Amino acid sequence: MNSYGDPQSARARARVPGPSAASTPDDDPSGYDERPGPDAYRRPAGGRASVGGAAPRGAATVGSASVGGRAPVGAGRASVGAGTGSVGSARVGGRASAAAPVAAVPGRASVARAAVRPVSPAVGGGPGPVGPDGRRGDAQKILTKAAKRRRRTNILTAAAAVVVILLGVGVVGGTYFFDDVELPPQKEEAQTNVILDAKGTVLAKLGDQNRTVVPQPKITKVVQYAVAAAEDKNFYRHNGIDMKGIVRAAWNNFTGGDTQGASTITQQYARHAADLKDISYNRKLREAVIARKLESRYKKDEIMGMYLNYIYLGEGRYGIEAAAQGYFGKSVLTPAGDKNAITPYEAAVLASIIKQPEPTASHKGYDPNYNPVAAKDRWEYTLKNMLEEKWITPEVYAARKYPKVKPVSKNSCKTCAADKPVGMIMRHVNAELRDLNISEAEFQRGGLTVTTTIDPEVQKAAEEAGSRKSQESPMHDKPKSYQAAVIGIDPSTGRVLGYYGGDNPDGTDYGSYMNGEGTGFSGRGQSDGSTNKIYTLAAALRENISFDTIWDSTKTRANGRKINNAGADPGTICGGKTRNCDLETATVKSYNFPFYWIADGIGRSKVIEAMRDAGIQHMWPDDGPVIDLNNTDKRTWEKNFDNEVAFGQYHVVPLEHAEGVATIVNQGVRNKVHFIKTVTSVDPDTGKKKTERQEKLTPKRVFDKAQMSDLSGVMAKIPAHAGNTLRNGRPAIAKSGTWEFDDGKDNHTGSGDTWFVGGIPQLAATVWVGGAGNKVELKDDGGDMFGSGTPAAIWEQFINSVTKALDLKQESFPEREHTGDDNSQYANGVAPPPPPVNDQPDQNQTCQFLPQLCQNNGGNNGGNNGGNNGGNNGGGNNGGDNGGGDNGGQNDGGNTTFPGLPGGNDTGTGGGQVDGGDNAEDGG
Repeated sequence: MNSYGDPQSARARARVPGPSAASTPDDDPSGYDERPGPDAYRRPAGGRASVGGAAPRGAATVGSASVGGRAPVGAGRASVGAGTGSVGSARVGGRASAAAPVAAVPGRASVARAAVRPVSPAVGGGPGPVGPDGRRGDAQKILTKAAKRRRRTNILTAAAAVVVILLGVGVVGGTYFFDDVELPPQKEEAQTNVILDAKGTVLAKLGDQNRTVVPQPKITKVVQYAVAAAEDKNFYRHNGIDMKGIVRAAWNNFTGGDTQGASTITQQYARHAADLKDISYNRKLREAVIARKLESRYKKDEIMGMYLNYIYLGEGRYGIEAAAQGYFGKSVLTPAGDKNAITPYEAAVLASIIKQPEPTASHKGYDPNYNPVAAKDRWEYTLKNMLEEKWITPEVYAARKYPKVKPVSKNSCKTCAADKPVGMIMRHVNAELRDLNISEAEFQRGGLTVTTTIDPEVQKAAEEAGSRKSQESPMHDKPKSYQAAVIGIDPSTGRVLGYYGGDNPDGTDYGSYMNGEGTGFSGRGQSDGSTNKIYTLAAALRENISFDTIWDSTKTRANGRKINNAGADPGTICGGKTRNCDLETATVKSYNFPFYWIADGIGRSKVIEAMRDAGIQHMWPDDGPVIDLNNTDKRTWEKNFDNEVAFGQYHVVPLEHAEGVATIVNQGVRNKVHFIKTVTSVDPDTGKKKTERQEKLTPKRVFDKAQMSDLSGVMAKIPAHAGNTLRNGRPAIAKSGTWEFDDGKDNHTGSGDTWFVGGIPQLAATVWVGGAGNKVELKDDGGDMFGSGTPAAIWEQFINSVTKALDLKQESFPEREHTGDDNSQYANGVAPPPPPVNDQPDQNQTCQFLPQLCQNNGGNNGGNNGGNNGGNNGGGNNGGDNGGGDNGGQNDGGNTTFPGLPGGNDTGTGGGQVDGGDNAEDGG
């Protein structure tokens, strides 16, 4: 029983940790510390305080009880005084003789020594059963001499503690012991760090303890009163120590009786603040002294506030606020009378849990979710005490009804994003917290609320579009060895709105290859293929190169090697205009040759500079460590990369590429990509929310506005070209990209990395599809996968889902401005021949003078139109080997009257059936 007549279990005190803790309960009956007390309990000679005691005649009570020094206690009489006092020495069986007077120390109690003559162990009256012959029983015989000494020391020290405590504040406050025990500083409780999405939904709770520290003055009074009623109803009357309980507990603990706690609220907090976990007489005495000092320094309300923020209340909840939120979905800061305020009945439930928050082998505890019967009994006890103390009215007590408690969450977790794709962003949150100069110690202390940029609707759309587990995803029917990454960014702010980097948040982050600690890379990124051409074009526009410049696809490198155009038939490139292909057509068709020569002409460092300015910070050469583009220069770049950087040979991380894409979508204005909007905390004194850090939006124009409108005008043609137009005809810009699969034996076959990037004015979207872990040869419907295949389908689904969920207004990109020099010095194409002169006679004149020629006019026109249209379609922009030009010309209607003139009904067919190598070269 504790001091209030309440059964006390071994894990009854609020200090008991949650499920993950492994510390020993305060009142563990497994044993006590038999070692001598700490040095803090001893004092050198000259500052002694001896406590004497009277022993029955014939008793063998020998030993010393010391607190700071030795205090022999013997038979005979001893007087204790507050001033000068002395006690004579007495031999057992004789009279006590007066000792020399002892000089009094002001304010201290002086007690003289009492000499004791040793008594033979054969003398009866000592501990243990005594036999008929006057000797001790068997149990006593097995005690060693050391055990005897320890037991005597324990008993005498317990007696000293009892005397000191019973003497009260006057003696304790005036003794050396009270001076020696330091009052620990107010403990700073570890709190939970809460991670929220942009709408305020909890993504994760990080930290060792689920705790939110709240200011005591703001805690509704009914909660404070309920806790006092349950744990210490005399709290507002005593001086920190319950004398009866302490005496009983100390004596029982150190004489082999039942282990007891018997601690007031002040003592419980003293134990926690001083980290007094062991079960010993030293701890009990020390705890009492600290409690007294707490009471002398702090007000009752302040002690109550410290206690309420520290106590454990089960189900992993530390502190009264976390408990109120967990059990009732309410805050203890809501004033009484306001909507959703804690009721007296709910307060009593919370207070009743403190005694034993969790089940043990011997008792199921007082959590109503695990032991509703005992919890209700305890609740009745608490309410009765509240009534007796007039903290509730008889009317409230009479109307009592046990409140409904929230059940244990089946999805309870340390991190609410555990095992979910969104959990991957925790790496980026940790990394950005360091960038915001929030130290590890500050984070571990907890109490931070981190609001991220993640929009739940955009996040959902990214996961549904990119995850193989989603039935709506184009990835759903792909092999397990395939993996996608989907990143959505607000281009006007740089906020990451949705981020899918894999299904396992503890696995590889395919969106950035950041390691689990958020401190570096766990991979080398991926080759971004032809999507890197957006930066090459930005660099070209800077150098005044127009989209109307002409380029030669037949020109070879300096070493004679041809430039690969992803398997496109050289004769069909640019519709047969192999030596005079314009840059705009080459961009839409994604041919490589003009981009190689742009890098060769202006210098590949200019391309890399544009990549860096847009947002790509790291790039891997074919062999060797990553190159930090922000901290290296032209010499390093040209040493590690060649001209194929212009069409995406080298590895980059998708997240940085996504920042670059967002810069292009935002018409050349770069915003640093980030995951954190704000970091806030609650002031423990005022309860007010305080902003610790917040995002710094620093838009920077890195590319010319007119040039970006020119680039957007060309990129706007690509979605329709790839067959991925958005819902409701929404304007978008895009670029596809593919990089070859390398089997490790220098056999470059098929596709290894595929991309589709771009977006709408409100959303920049970057999609990558490749191998999960190792590279694999990617297939779509049996053929090679290209950027315009599965990646484009994911991209289309993602943007359509976001615009529908967020009901985004349809916006257009700026009107295109044509920039650059059409005759740039860097262009290497051959000017096309002038269009052929039409030498055929005017049809009207022919009919006027030779009417017989007009008898088959329909056939002639059909043949003429069929041939011309077939020829145009076949040999023009959309041409191929079967373009229809030849067919149209050969089957011109068969006019036999005047061979060579158009006519007949056998018109040209087959024009424009093959789309000029689009499928063969889509981002190579």
